[in-house]
Amino acid sequence: MTGTPAYVATSAELLAVAESLAEHWAAVGALGHLLARNLDTGEELGFDTGTPVPLASVVKVPLALVVLDEIAHGRLDAALPVTIVPEHRSVGPTGVSAFRHPATLAVGDLLHQTLTVSDNASADALLDLVGVAAVDERLRQWGCSGIRVRHRLHRMYECAAGVAGDDFGLALELAIRDDATRHYSIETLDPAHGNVGTATALVDLLQRVWLDLIAHPSATAELRRLMGLQVFTHRLSSDLRADTVKVSGKTGTFLHLRHEIGVVEADSGDRVAVAALTRSHRRASTAHDIDLAIGAAARTAFESLRR
Repeated sequence: MTGTPAYVATSAELLAVAESLAEHWAAVGALGHLLARNLDTGEELGFDTGTPVPLASVVKVPLALVVLDEIAHGRLDAALPVTIVPEHRSVGPTGVSAFRHPATLAVGDLLHQTLTVSDNASADALLDLVGVAAVDERLRQWGCSGIRVRHRLHRMYECAAGVAGDDFGLALELAIRDDATRHYSIETLDPAHGNVGTATALVDLLQRVWLDLIAHPSATAELRRLMGLQVFTHRLSSDLRADTVKVSGKTGTFLHLRHEIGVVEADSGDRVAVAALTRSHRRASTAHDIDLAIGAAARTAFESLRR
């Protein structure tokens, strides 16, 4: 899993930027896949953009788009109440996943929880409503061939526990080892079996969402609004916090995976979509240097791609 990454750049200057960002990520111990694109000019830069990577919670973006499109076409009611009980809820540290008592939320509020605080229980409740296979098929119909949805979020934890029990450190060690050998102990980390996407496919999706070129316009508008409410600011937003800049994003974190996709918009009118997907080389449950490297890459890419 080493060697020179395949670069993407629309100019020699942008190629130099992509090379420097890849070197920075390698220096902090992250195998990375990055693509940044100006939504209006098409200028872009990145590296290893065509590799399918397990998405973790980034998969909640295409899931939400499918659910919102169902609502927009009247096939699903945003006010429909859904009850989630602790005994059957999905594992996770936030939202309903952390609740100790039964909770009833409307579909629209499940979407809010899914995207703003990355609630696995809410996301899986939505997947149960529309069906995993139906989400995957809708993506095929929309031409999103580089994104696959194959399982519920809870399946990631089931597969990790199946090989490592309650030893999260062992699961992390196995994930890193298997990334190098490409023989996967944890099924959902295998690109052939997990929820996966490429940096190119994810930026393509964001571009179509921001330009209303996919799904119903009310669905894309609501997805943009909800992504703008994400509470986590330690990755893409970490070096872009300013009154004149807005970042709408969605993180994804599981074992050695640290991702975020999103769109950076400035008051000047510049709009840059970014997909930053990383896999750590070292056994560490916390890696602020990688998070900050993602933020630094987003800032550098945005500044380089501004008109």
